[in-house]
Amino acid sequence: MIDFRTHPGKYKHWRLGIDGRVATLTMDVQEDGGIDPGYELKLNSYDLGVDIELYDAVQRLRLEHPEVGAVILTSAKDRVFCAGANIRMLGLSSHGAKVNFCKFTNETRNGIEDATEHSDQKYICVINGTAAGGGYELALAADYIMLVDDGSSSVSLPELPLLAVLPGTGGLTRVVDKRLVRRDRADFFCTLVEGIKGKRAVDWNLVDEVVPRSSLEKVARERASEFAAQSKRPTGVKGIELTPLRRDIGEDGITYDNVTASLDRTMRAATITVNAPKEAPPGDPGAIHAQGAAFWPLAVARELDDLILHLRFNEPDLGTWILSTSGAPDMVAAADESLLANQDDWLVREITLYLKRTFKRIDVSSRSLVALIQPGSCFTGTLLELALAADRSYMLDGTFEGGNLPPAVVRPTGMNFGPLPMCNGLTRLHSRFLADPSHVETVKAESGNDLDAKAADALGLVTFTPDDIDWEDEVRIVIEERASFSPDALTGMEASLRFAGPETLETKIFGRLTAWQNWIFQRPNATGEEGALKLYGTGNQAKFDTKRV
Repeated sequence: MIDFRTHPGKYKHWRLGIDGRVATLTMDVQEDGGIDPGYELKLNSYDLGVDIELYDAVQRLRLEHPEVGAVILTSAKDRVFCAGANIRMLGLSSHGAKVNFCKFTNETRNGIEDATEHSDQKYICVINGTAAGGGYELALAADYIMLVDDGSSSVSLPELPLLAVLPGTGGLTRVVDKRLVRRDRADFFCTLVEGIKGKRAVDWNLVDEVVPRSSLEKVARERASEFAAQSKRPTGVKGIELTPLRRDIGEDGITYDNVTASLDRTMRAATITVNAPKEAPPGDPGAIHAQGAAFWPLAVARELDDLILHLRFNEPDLGTWILSTSGAPDMVAAADESLLANQDDWLVREITLYLKRTFKRIDVSSRSLVALIQPGSCFTGTLLELALAADRSYMLDGTFEGGNLPPAVVRPTGMNFGPLPMCNGLTRLHSRFLADPSHVETVKAESGNDLDAKAADALGLVTFTPDDIDWEDEVRIVIEERASFSPDALTGMEASLRFAGPETLETKIFGRLTAWQNWIFQRPNATGEEGALKLYGTGNQAKFDTKRV
């Protein structure tokens, strides 16, 4: 089982150091520390285990270290920054493992960029040797790239000529959309095995600066100090500790403090339930800081995040996620009010951003999402986003026969109108109502109001509103139907439909690159017995089917 829970004391591959306003993340991959047997992580090449630690470090820098305004990414290896994803690991991995790995690394790099854009925590990548493939893609996530000028160190994206695949973590997209490299130059660069170094790398905007080896560390520190001095992150305040998550995994269920998952292997479905807080979370920033990782919105973000990753990697056969909530809507509304009223507080802002990233992770998960809104639910504000993220939502009209709970309601709050955008830059409500953006204002006018099934249906907030007589059959049919369809076709359909509206760097990476990589990773030219990925390092030449498809 792959476990995404870690902390700096358990890291094998990274060292995290803090010096005033500047943090340093040093990559020092343990060759025999692969997450699976059968390969060595030479030349700072990485696998999922390396990236799990990087993701954890990025999260901790945001929540545990508010004083850090700049982060240096570098390598402890002599004349090697990072050789990218380990090729032997990719060759041994199943197709699903490769694609899930690429998706997670993309999300981690997007998290670095999110820290820059929204948390004023800027990253400098100091390339002290060769940066190939995923190593250069890691650098591309940073705001500023420094390359050692030693006559041999270079940056490259050699996947196409060497492996017959594409850069798997956003390299093509970031080169032209973020670095704004000219397309003709990018074409040449992405077919050049040895890469580009020195002045040409700067002239083509592949890096920002080349520095002699003798002064690399000094100049890197100067640049980081300049970034940190410009940062508006607070000084003289303490972060909170991201304490270990409590989690119990059984044969048919997973339990956290606030989130549970019930696993139905016969129907290949997981029912995810998020529970409202039992009492109103504090509204005072001091009390929020005192609660720390126990503050309900943060606890839910962390638990949902961990559960999503666990289900993705460890339960690939559970293709349908049924999204449910339980508890008092007023308690969720109080938590939302606490977040909205304290956005000037650095910690509250970071918690809101964490929630945003967690919901984005749901959006890009290759699973069918079905929301069930029943008596006892609390699809309010932040948790209403679960229903809005679903591919379909079913809301019971009325009550269950013999039940003692009042009819289900949904309640929009301010959290539904800006703080939690999707990868396309729009809220889920704006994405829902692209044909009539003004309708979002109609929904906004209902903020704070409980809407029953008829009202929610009239506002377009739910898909279907069956009554007690039809509920069981309609829910059963959608789950059975989803289990009967091709998972590959469902993944393609859902990903195509979820991100209507404007295209962004993120939607290109997840909508285009992962689709291309998904297809290319299955083509014989890459993964066949005589494919480039299979034969890499053997000395044998790959044999390609030369027909274009």
